[in-house]
Amino acid sequence: MKYLLLKHYRGGPTPAVDFEPMDRWTPEEVDAHMQYMSDFAARLEQTGEFVDAQALAPEGTFVRYDGEGRPPVTDGPFAETKDLIAGWMVIDVESWERAVELAGELSAAPGAGGEPIHEWLEVRPFLGASPTVTE
Repeated sequence: MKYLLLKHYRGGPTPAVDFEPMDRWTPEEVDAHMQYMSDFAARLEQTGEFVDAQALAPEGTFVRYDGEGRPPVTDGPFAETKDLIAGWMVIDVESWERAVELAGELSAAPGAGGEPIHEWLEVRPFLGASPTVTE
């Protein structure tokens, strides 16, 4: 079953710890965080559970259809930090329990001072996806 792990920028329930936003981290702290993410993905590649991952820039806008022959309507860009998605990872695992286990590990990525940030990750199954992991 495929799952999307969404990394919210200060989104979700109240954080377990009050962590500083990444734009206030030292370059070394950012590098350590990115290395953790890379190592995590590499480990999942070895088990066949990794599908894809991307970090996202804070800039963006909302767009919607406004009728035939009319230009799309845009709103923004307004980076609402409570709603901003910092990145995502797609995993292909055998069970919901495994997806939750991996999200918990990913939540331990280091932040300022090298301490785990304990960030909330949103775990979402792909709609109608059938299991593709085989033993």
